[in-house]
Amino acid sequence: MSNCNNCTTKYSDYFSDELYTWCTACGNYGIHAAVKRALVAENVAPKDTLLCFDVGCHGNGSDKIGGYAVHGLHGRIIAFASGAAMANQNIEVIAFGGDGGTLSEGIGHLVHAVRSNYNMTFILHNNRNYGLTTGQASTTTPQDTPMHASPDGVTATVINPVDFVLSLEPTFVARSFSGYVPHMTEVIRAGMRHTGFSFIEILQDCPTYNKATPHEWYMERVYDVTKDSHYDRFSLADARRVASISNDKIATGVLFQNLNKKDFLSKQLNRKAYTTQLVDEVQKSSVDEFTQAFR
Repeated sequence: MSNCNNCTTKYSDYFSDELYTWCTACGNYGIHAAVKRALVAENVAPKDTLLCFDVGCHGNGSDKIGGYAVHGLHGRIIAFASGAAMANQNIEVIAFGGDGGTLSEGIGHLVHAVRSNYNMTFILHNNRNYGLTTGQASTTTPQDTPMHASPDGVTATVINPVDFVLSLEPTFVARSFSGYVPHMTEVIRAGMRHTGFSFIEILQDCPTYNKATPHEWYMERVYDVTKDSHYDRFSLADARRVASISNDKIATGVLFQNLNKKDFLSKQLNRKAYTTQLVDEVQKSSVDEFTQAFR
């Protein structure tokens, strides 16, 4: 699976004894497989990895993969993951969030992670509904789609995650589909290699609650932009042109990359003289002088 000749990390290193509890045919199975394949292909051992999960169906996989994992608060995982990524740049930080939490109460964290360009990878599980709470509409649910709690259809304006992030001058934006594990693997690997905030939207079907866009619907529409010889992944205009999710076709692959923008810590002038990681600088400090007056 790996192209690395000196790889020591194995797929089994990320094995967990916990049983999966997702619905049959859920897109999360493919995403989990792709993440593990990407980590192994990049020869990243579990001890050098931090996987950060938000609340949602995807978050129920936080204990189904070996290594260090955190299951955070709804919509807040990007804040946690970005702090971890800055604290120790020697670990591979990958965060996961759903379309519900990420683009509702967590949207502010997403905005500032993109504009600050923290060095981490974020994977958006977009099944276009709140699957964990039985199929309520999210910000990505297509208009006029009947869902639980909105039986007459969604009337609010839909957010296109890729187009939204592209408006924030990002440094890495990609999209894949949960039905193509090899494609997801390569997209995730590209995001891991990128220095800066890597935003990856993975479109996935929800076989139980979202009947509007099943697995077959995506299969008939997704295509890889790398097959287009005229596509330029360094062109923001090209990326904005193919960002839409339409009934005709859906672009996947690395849609945009900017190699000229520094990540957050690299821009901090007060860190230029330091060779240590932030986590190495944590130490115990006495607060006795501040509490004397209260004794």
